[in-house]
Amino acid sequence: MPDFVHLHVHSEYSLLDGMCRVKDLPKRAKELGMKAIAITDHGVMYGAVNFYKECIKEGIKPIIGCEVYVAPRTRFEKESGIDENYSHLILLAKNKIGYQNLIKLVSLSFTDGYYYKPRIDHDILEQYSEGLICLSACLAGEVNKAILKDDMEEAKRIALWHKDIFGEDYYLEIQNNGLPEQVMVNQKLIVLSRELNIPLVGTNDAHYLKKEDSYNHEILLCIQTAKKMTDEDRMRFSTDEFYIKSPEEMADYFSAVPEAIENTVKIADKCNFEFEFGVTKLPNYDVPPEYKTHEEYFYKLTWDGIEKRYGKDYGDEIKARAEYELGIISKMGYIDYYLIVWDYINYAKSIGIPVGPGRGSGAGSIVAYAIGITDIDPLKYNLLFERFLNPDRISMPDFDVDFSDERRQEVIDYVARKYGRDHVSQIITFGTMSAKSVIRDVGRVLDVPYGDVDKIAKMIPFEIHMTLDKALEQNRELKEQYENDETTRQIIDIAKGLEGMPRNASTHACRSCYYKRSSRYICTIMYK
Repeated sequence: MPDFVHLHVHSEYSLLDGMCRVKDLPKRAKELGMKAIAITDHGVMYGAVNFYKECIKEGIKPIIGCEVYVAPRTRFEKESGIDENYSHLILLAKNKIGYQNLIKLVSLSFTDGYYYKPRIDHDILEQYSEGLICLSACLAGEVNKAILKDDMEEAKRIALWHKDIFGEDYYLEIQNNGLPEQVMVNQKLIVLSRELNIPLVGTNDAHYLKKEDSYNHEILLCIQTAKKMTDEDRMRFSTDEFYIKSPEEMADYFSAVPEAIENTVKIADKCNFEFEFGVTKLPNYDVPPEYKTHEEYFYKLTWDGIEKRYGKDYGDEIKARAEYELGIISKMGYIDYYLIVWDYINYAKSIGIPVGPGRGSGAGSIVAYAIGITDIDPLKYNLLFERFLNPDRISMPDFDVDFSDERRQEVIDYVARKYGRDHVSQIITFGTMSAKSVIRDVGRVLDVPYGDVDKIAKMIPFEIHMTLDKALEQNRELKEQYENDETTRQIIDIAKGLEGMPRNASTHACRSCYYKRSSRYICTIMYK
């Protein structure tokens, strides 16, 4: 069996376009005898961490990448009719520098270049190219678009520009997707490769796991574009070839250019980025100059707070509890975390912003109560500190803090000013296709009468974490209709294939988070 690695793959995080579930990708790669696989979602890196973890779990080498959008001029220009005509480009992280550059490019594509899509440009691509492997992408890539216009001189110019930036890490990407245009472009790219001495690489632009998933993928595209399957002008892939093909299928198709297959393995060998998990990296809290260490200042705040909360004669029980917590907090390295949370809560209170008394497991900390992070006495209510911090279960603590929604932005701005705006980010949240909603989506796409679809959806029990399989188990009427009615069975079978996939991304409705450049969080603010 030939060695081959898929380097152009769209997971479920290419929202309503990719249909490869992150948890299934490494399993499929393993089934097909591959040793590595990449993730290259459209313009985003939402799935990178989960993809990495799932690959490691299956013994598959993860390759972190992205299919970025490149502005036709600069990322700052946003003129209708011109600047929405972006091109595609595949970038893969070779190492830590490459990963950092990739997330920088993706971040700038949103903050500077967003126009219909998050876009980069040649300027920042050149600036942040170190540690990255570049593939020329699909038919929407710059080189390929020039070829489709029969402008080979422009195709050469673009290819040479990328070669000048990426050197031996730039590849001309040929694909096996069954499109007539792709066959023609592949032929021209092979000629261009030999003429310009730029290596070829074979990919398949995979959007779903198996060939039989192509119909469900068409349904997904209709959900994205609010179309029906009966609409003549709906967005569609012209073939059913955009799946995770076996090494044999890929090698057979590219038998005339075996180097395109061999190069996938060479590229995989070059990519050796690993995430660092379990390493806490916090911004520095500047303690007053009269204190030699953060620990000294933190202990001073705590014992002053204990006296304020309980009086000078607070007793042995309170002393023992506080000393125990201080030891755990110090041992686990979370003194700065407490200081930072105390700092912004103290600031909010000092300027009259209403702050909640605290909730969640953080309310079990007597130290948090002493310094004013919370206002609930954990001893009075028998709250356990171990639910918040436990040396036997290493995880980052998370104080849930409520702020007045009218002035919470003042708190966010304060933290941004103090620790740097480049350390501040709001948390993303994904709306997913729940059991009920996916039934309605699929029914609409199939043009089933609303009343019929509504009846099916209403038979699904209204419970948290309800799934279609559970609904069929719990509701006998639904199961009977599924077994006896062909339309119901078709809707549910298709819906099962799409259930739980993310359908949109937005800012979390009740949370803001502050980050170090390492992307490790330091605290969260929750508000109503």
